[in-house]
Amino acid sequence: MENNKFNGMSMDIEQNERDKLQALFPQCFKEGKLDIDLLLNLCGEYIDEDFEKYKFEWKGKAECFRIAGKRSTGTLRPAPGESVNFDITKNLYIEGDNLEVLKLLQTTYFRKVKMIYIDPPYNTGNDFVYNDDFTDPIAHYKEIVGMATKSNPETMGRFHTAWLNMMYPRLRLAYNLLRDDGVIFVSIDDNEAHNLRKLLDEIFGEENFIGDFIWKSRQIVDSRNKTGFSSDHEFIFVYCKNLDECGLKGRAIDESKYANPDNDPRGAWMSNTMLGLANAAQRPNLHYPIVDPKTGIEYPCNPDTGWRFSKETMADKIADGRILFPKDPKGRPREKKFLNELTKNMTGVSSILPDSVGYTLHGTKEVTGIFNDKFFDFPKPTALIKFFVEQVTSITEEDIILDFFSGSATTAHAVMQLNAEDGGNRRFIMVQLPEVTDEKSEAYKAGYKTICEIGKERIRRAGAKILAEQTEKQAQIELDEQGETAPLDIGIKVLKLDTSNLIAWDGAPIRDDNVQLLLDRIERMTLTDTIKHDRTDLDLVYEVMLKLGVHLDYVVSKLTVGERKCYSIGEKPYESSEDCMILVCLDKWITPEDITAFCDQAPAKIIAAEEAFADDTALSNAHYILRDRDIEMKLL
Repeated sequence: MENNKFNGMSMDIEQNERDKLQALFPQCFKEGKLDIDLLLNLCGEYIDEDFEKYKFEWKGKAECFRIAGKRSTGTLRPAPGESVNFDITKNLYIEGDNLEVLKLLQTTYFRKVKMIYIDPPYNTGNDFVYNDDFTDPIAHYKEIVGMATKSNPETMGRFHTAWLNMMYPRLRLAYNLLRDDGVIFVSIDDNEAHNLRKLLDEIFGEENFIGDFIWKSRQIVDSRNKTGFSSDHEFIFVYCKNLDECGLKGRAIDESKYANPDNDPRGAWMSNTMLGLANAAQRPNLHYPIVDPKTGIEYPCNPDTGWRFSKETMADKIADGRILFPKDPKGRPREKKFLNELTKNMTGVSSILPDSVGYTLHGTKEVTGIFNDKFFDFPKPTALIKFFVEQVTSITEEDIILDFFSGSATTAHAVMQLNAEDGGNRRFIMVQLPEVTDEKSEAYKAGYKTICEIGKERIRRAGAKILAEQTEKQAQIELDEQGETAPLDIGIKVLKLDTSNLIAWDGAPIRDDNVQLLLDRIERMTLTDTIKHDRTDLDLVYEVMLKLGVHLDYVVSKLTVGERKCYSIGEKPYESSEDCMILVCLDKWITPEDITAFCDQAPAKIIAAEEAFADDTALSNAHYILRDRDIEMKLL
């Protein structure tokens, strides 16, 4: 039964990459090792001694690869008491170090996320930069939780290096989670924009760069800067997983700009410029005068631009009544563009974001309005994030939007608001480190000791407000033919990063010759139990889901099978054996008769603790029963 032993590790990302390479280039692997020189030769990249190549390097980059590839042994423990609609919501809020969380999400959400938006620390010198610990990351995480966060002032030295070492492994893991048609948006300002662009080029590929938006974040000019320069904008870099499979939708044509004042039988139209882009030396055929056939007035072209059309095409448009001639001889003729002749109803998205996406001031007002106090500095407005979500997600699909620098949870708020407006079924995953709030801040005084507590409460309050508004709106309109509309998901399922629920040898370094700690570890390993005594059944069930790759929004139902307490994991609440995908039993003294009863529920997998079986004979008999039923069992 050794092969059935439950693997408590996160996805082996490095092995996954090696397997893909070996499938394509088996000849490049010798005794299990990759021959990189041979691989390059096969790809037409021949080795030379020129080390003066263009590349992006900094101290610690090699360690970033090891940190990203190190598998996590942690888990995500559910917190129903802090959640809203815990059993049915598809929205997740995960409290913990985003590096470890991203590793734990790999098995379940590998290539499943449609959109990522992050607003990481801008490295201004005052914001938090997390120093990762390669030896025991979760122990290090638990050590810093509740401590004051560390800033990254320039006086520390390696100012940019610390930021790069924090960002690189997280972006590499984020890349794995994106679908092939997925898109990532990353906000940044001038401090690290140059480095971020290089990071994203390396991880996502220069060829997958869609563009960068310029967002006017400040509405009022800053006159306090000693340089006299007011930095009023931020950048949002946009990359896709595969440019051939994704992009932005564009903006809907504004039909209000079209009218039909002259009752043209071809319908509504708007006037459009006919100025070209080439001078007479470049395109002489586009430089000629136009004559109004009714008045005989001649209109010369602009010598720097010419016209957009050739002389022959222009004559056809004049004959067809498509050219508008001005009354003023100094004016310029324009073309009629008919609404019903447009080849598509969308236009490109300008790289300069419109005022309608809001300013930082609007984000601050939104958060202040929810809490009746200022708890967060410089939050993004929901209109900004809604604009991005609209551009890349579908109304009909259950697209997943991930934000692993969640902060004040603007992304979650925006997703819920957009779903309420257009009837979408999008879902979100928010990840946030529980950074402590300043003891002098209004948030701390109001009882919010960490940023996570602010984010979760904002989602609760915003969700309740959105639901109330939707309910009032639905009461004023006619119901659909079925007499009901799809329920709006304004819930959150809160999960918290922690060490595994399973007892395993703790190999973390022991500091200060702590002999008692070593003795405690040895004692734990002599126990027959494999499950920690301070963990709940639900903790175990969610670790099973996490490590087996089951979506964490699936429904967990408690049921009794025979005389055993069990948990059914499925897409919907358990009503019959058809609704059971995985059956988890954590009771003791499991017998072959119990296994037969479990099999009658027709699960794909059965999970139980190895020490829970009555004896070795019961365990062996279970193996044969499951083999005959073609059902897999994993032992904790």
